[in-house]
Amino acid sequence: MTTANKITLTRICMIPFFLYFASQPMLIFSVDASKQGANPISFPVATIVALVLFCVASFTDFLDGYVARKYNQVTDFGKFVDPLADKLLVTSALVLFVGQGAMAGWMVCVIIARELIITSLRVVAANKGRVLAATWTGKVKTCVQIGGIIAIYLYYIFIGAVGSGAFDSMTVSSDGSFSATSTVMFLTGTDGYPTFVYFVGWVITLVTIYSGYDYLRKNWDIIKDGAVKEK
Repeated sequence: MTTANKITLTRICMIPFFLYFASQPMLIFSVDASKQGANPISFPVATIVALVLFCVASFTDFLDGYVARKYNQVTDFGKFVDPLADKLLVTSALVLFVGQGAMAGWMVCVIIARELIITSLRVVAANKGRVLAATWTGKVKTCVQIGGIIAIYLYYIFIGAVGSGAFDSMTVSSDGSFSATSTVMFLTGTDGYPTFVYFVGWVITLVTIYSGYDYLRKNWDIIKDGAVKEK
């Protein structure tokens, strides 16, 4: 097995560990919050570990591609498993966000639908002996998704650090009320989601939709031919 494929498999093996830590609550309210002077939120250690694992796994996505091209290790196995590993990692984080109240469910449904549609299009194209080249919008989409997920994690880590009293200048009182600085960060937006998180979700969703549209527009002939031609 090539070095590039080993790196890809390492990324897949990291996903269960990421899922474990990422599935923990990103905001943990302390049971001692009622006590005088107690901080209402615990420091988000599990979220920090999840973010580190996500960043390392995302870096291996760049690393295996670099190694495969530099040392001529491009294989059919890698072409199949590499994008699969990317989608598993990203969709895992997004689905968990829904359960944790960090992202709207409809946004994640749209994102997953785009991935399924384009993957199906690639399969149809492969059956016709045609390879769909990665477009710049697809690359931007991947970067935006990864960057957006990291930004959401950083947001909750910051809020958790503020609530736990890690920042003396921005602590939270024992009754659970936030200081002026942290209140700005915690403002709720549409549907009750924090403003910053909701904005990031919209950016990820819109970029993903446009990327899917771009793929369909440039390869519409594949769909058209399959709809009008008999086998």
